Amino acid sequence: MRIPLIAQIGADRRDGEEVALQKMILVGFVLTSAVAAALWGLAYIAVGARSAGAIPAAYSALSLMNTALFSRFPHYSLYRFGQLTLILLLPWLMTINLGGFHNSSAVILWSTLCPLCALLVHDLRTASRWFCAFLVLLPSSALLQSYGAPASLPASMVTFFYVLNIACVLSLAFAMLYYFIDKKNRLQERSEMLLLNILPVEISNILKGEHRTIADQYDEASILFADVVQFTPLARSMSPLELVGLLDEVFMCFDLLVEKYQLEKIKTIGDCYMVVAGVPRPRADHAHALARMALEMRACVAEREFRGRRLTFRIGMNSGPVVAGIIGRKKFIFDLWGDAVNMASRMESHGQSQAIQITQATYDLIKHDFVCETRGTIDVKGSGEMEIWHVLSEKPSDQEHMPGLAA
Repeated sequence: MRIPLIAQIGADRRDGEEVALQKMILVGFVLTSAVAAALWGLAYIAVGARSAGAIPAAYSALSLMNTALFSRFPHYSLYRFGQLTLILLLPWLMTINLGGFHNSSAVILWSTLCPLCALLVHDLRTASRWFCAFLVLLPSSALLQSYGAPASLPASMVTFFYVLNIACVLSLAFAMLYYFIDKKNRLQERSEMLLLNILPVEISNILKGEHRTIADQYDEASILFADVVQFTPLARSMSPLELVGLLDEVFMCFDLLVEKYQLEKIKTIGDCYMVVAGVPRPRADHAHALARMALEMRACVAEREFRGRRLTFRIGMNSGPVVAGIIGRKKFIFDLWGDAVNMASRMESHGQSQAIQITQATYDLIKHDFVCETRGTIDVKGSGEMEIWHVLSEKPSDQEHMPGLAA
């Protein structure tokens, strides 16, 4: 991505996104105000107020010199302090030089940009100090205005500069705030997207508003585990980068299916992929949606090569109550707990290549809408003998019971 030229002035590789944004805003403001100040100076000199015109001209020259030094020696805090000082003091000096608020067309309004700019490019406490400094200068300019030599400017010129000062100060303030808020919103959107890629939106909203352990019971859910067959020999035959690239291709296909069926991806562990339906958004068709996804997963893997290799998966499913939530305080992960989760994992690990193996609980939920083949019983660790089925396909809506298959 091409970096704007203005963002390269004073840039440091160690800068975070917020600091880089602050630098860009400050440099942009300084360059814009330097051009405006040069025009102001020329205008005052043209009408005979040479000493008053010299002040904005000096601001323009000093600002450009300071920015050039900042580009060469990126000491941000020093650059920021110098510029905020110039923004605060020079309009004040110009007010006194021109003989007060009216004769200067309220040019001290430019000083208000100092605390406003500090809000965007500094911390709140320091910005408050700059604002207090402005409040001290404001009455002092009234007390000292008699020491100036009022310029004999035409009334029309005074009015003209009133309009310019008010319009330009408000325009610069609005532009700075608009740009900053727009960038902040974009950064916030990126942060939200990253968070939503990790956590379900419902859990994300709870985390942003509350500080507590999140754990909820879901009485009806379906869980799927998918695992690459013969993964260990495959891993030995590939470099780590090639292996990660292969898994990335596979899991990206699975991620698209998760989005298609509006399910919730829980995590990947090595070559294992875990998905849940009915959590954290309860749905009556949780088993059906997950079975459809399992069939498409199998078809997706069977129809194509990944990094020039053919893969096969074991897929296991189970349905039942689970507890879902987040525990701990760092590196959050939305996870599931319960016997139903353990049994889904057992279905995968005890399964066969290219098979979608399900338990009695899942079979009872989908048997009228999917073609399932009984596979007898298997000995499941911790649960003993269990009857299992393989999901073969989804039944057409008008298809009745198929002879020879369990329904």
